[in-house]
Amino acid sequence: MENAQFHNPANLAEACALLSQHGARAKILAGGTDLMVAVNRKLMSPEVLVFIGNVGLDYIKTKGDSLILGAAVTNAEVAKAALVRQKAPLLAQACGSIGSPAIRNMGTIGGNLCNASPAADAAAALMALGAELKLVSSRGERNVDVADFFTGPGETVLQPDEMVKEIIVPIQKAGSGWRWYKLGQRKADVCGAVSVAVTVQMDNGTCSRARIALGAVAPKPLLARKAAAVLEGKRPDGRLIEEAANVAAEETSPIDDVRATAWYRKKVSGVLVKRLLSEIAES
Repeated sequence: MENAQFHNPANLAEACALLSQHGARAKILAGGTDLMVAVNRKLMSPEVLVFIGNVGLDYIKTKGDSLILGAAVTNAEVAKAALVRQKAPLLAQACGSIGSPAIRNMGTIGGNLCNASPAADAAAALMALGAELKLVSSRGERNVDVADFFTGPGETVLQPDEMVKEIIVPIQKAGSGWRWYKLGQRKADVCGAVSVAVTVQMDNGTCSRARIALGAVAPKPLLARKAAAVLEGKRPDGRLIEEAANVAAEETSPIDDVRATAWYRKKVSGVLVKRLLSEIAES
């Protein structure tokens, strides 16, 4: 790290040009809450650092039926912003559970995603909301569904010359049900052992759309598509909710680690999905 190049581009075009020039040798630096920990632990030693704090990606706005977040918005800003609380309250709650206040004030929503932890809180919430990411490079832009962004632990579809520009979140419809729950070894400043984000759209008593996302229970954040399919087109009752919860648990492929055993994670996944779906049905 002593000989690493540090670049502070003034705009997005300059940042993309640097990534194009240096490719895999470069690492993007925003809040640094994950990257610099890895550097300090000697898990990586980037040759080039590209700081994106001054390229203008710190906005929160609406466009049509979507909430648009710049990738460099901090998790604290997402959690506190009145616009996010109004348009995507699930995301506000999830980002408010990331780490400690110090981590939330430094870490960015883009960084939470690009670190690609299977337990990433923002990832589960955004998958449940059906969000997309706009990726940018000197070659142009492309949109990727958040559910398709992750390829494994610490791995994404990002090419070496690409970066996340913004997160496009469908505005939560009035009357749609949602829940977020994060289970950890303590109530705050913790990496979740299991997290669950659920959204349900009801039309005349029938579930027209459901999305169930789980964190820390698979090699990457998991969208439980089979469990959602159990609910869609039907009137949710206790039996159907229990079936969906069981299917969701079967979709997981957790591991043993210091936070929980694989058996516990799979068991709790079903319990939490059932609890959150039942709360939505009763509300």
